[in-house]
Amino acid sequence: MEKTGPKGPSKPMSDKEFDQLVNMIRIQCTRDEICDILNMSDDTLNRRLKERGEKNFAALYKKHSGEGKASLRRAQWKAAQDGNPTMLVWLGKQMLGQRDKKDLDHTSSDGSMTPREIIIRAADAKTSDD
Repeated sequence: MEKTGPKGPSKPMSDKEFDQLVNMIRIQCTRDEICDILNMSDDTLNRRLKERGEKNFAALYKKHSGEGKASLRRAQWKAAQDGNPTMLVWLGKQMLGQRDKKDLDHTSSDGSMTPREIIIRAADAKTSDD
């Protein structure tokens, strides 16, 4: 007896749909996005995966989402190796703890006094006004 659902006869997930699902997981699509694209509910998706011998969507997501992250990291690494300055800076910050250096000038605007001298003169000026 053929299974039927609210939208008509139930059909198993094709190999093409399964490959599409795995590829969507690799690019970090959400469960809702995947269900919309495959035109099935979350419950149906989990049933189709069980029919294919998979535990459930969450397990499949965990299994394949790292592949997409590794692929992205590989592309970023290649961009840096190819001399992309933005990627070189970003990876340096992420992986090497590098930071942008901010040069701070702690002298007076004309360069004649240090911060300590500025504070002393300001204090002297305040006490002489009293």
